[in-house]
Amino acid sequence: MKKNFDKEILNLPETLPLIPVRDIVIFPYMVLPLFITREKSIKSLEEALSKDRLIFLVAQKNLKEEDPSPKDLYRVGTVALIMRMMKLPDGKIKILVQGLSKASLKNVLRVKPSLFVRVELMTDPFVTEITLETEALMRNIREQLERIVSYGKLVSPDLMFILDSVDDPGRLADLVASNLDLTVEKAQEILEIVDPIDRLKALNEVLGKEVQVLTMQAKIQSQAKDEISRSQREYFLREQMRAIRSELGEVDERTEEIKQLRKKIKLAKMPKEVQKEAYKELDRLEQMHPDAADASIVRTYLDWLVEMPWSKSTVDLDQGISTSQSR
Repeated sequence: MKKNFDKEILNLPETLPLIPVRDIVIFPYMVLPLFITREKSIKSLEEALSKDRLIFLVAQKNLKEEDPSPKDLYRVGTVALIMRMMKLPDGKIKILVQGLSKASLKNVLRVKPSLFVRVELMTDPFVTEITLETEALMRNIREQLERIVSYGKLVSPDLMFILDSVDDPGRLADLVASNLDLTVEKAQEILEIVDPIDRLKALNEVLGKEVQVLTMQAKIQSQAKDEISRSQREYFLREQMRAIRSELGEVDERTEEIKQLRKKIKLAKMPKEVQKEAYKELDRLEQMHPDAADASIVRTYLDWLVEMPWSKSTVDLDQGISTSQSR
């Protein structure tokens, strides 16, 4: 299978129609569907289908650009084979493509009615032997990918099975990179690295950061879950305490006390900030056991607040002006 694939790559032409791609970077060996809607891209597709079904797919730098010029495109892309094509009722065209080989854009031969370019194929340097460092990198990438999957990251179910049989460093890097939810900029950066070992190192760093982020995210979610559980436990305990007090006949007296304090706070004509603090402390008192030490302190504090002459004022005889006792 691989020999046929490599043979097909050696026979790729140097001139090809080009389709700009948004939101994704195409890697060799990658098989995925694409939706073609732009007029120029449809023209390029038709030209490819009329010949050898080969197309040059290049990510565009500005995703919002509807009619990208050559300067709006990255210089490195992937030559792909159009495997299937389907016209949809809404006018869009859906194609299934398979990445064959990386290539660099050398020069533009035509811009209308579609982009037609000359490319130079890019092949990985031949790896004579798998060193201990390379083996460690490949193993680490597989293990980190497994950790990412264990955190719930969506990855193709067949990917892990396929990776176990891949012993080529460059192909391993491309397969993993093409299955990660990378930004266009980061994926393009990895695509453009020619040396397969350097590509493995860059990918290993990306995976390491992703594992750290997912680990921290899991920790935050666990802490939030613990907080919710603790709040739920406190709620049920308070409900149980209310039920017990009701059985002991304490609930009416306690409720009346809170009710009277709430009424006194309302009638005290406190400044808004002070009143807000008073209601906050009253809510705390309501949740406390009547015999708790803190309950006595909060009760004394509230009594002091409601007894303050917030609405009264005195006359300063020296200045001849009315001065409020409120501070």
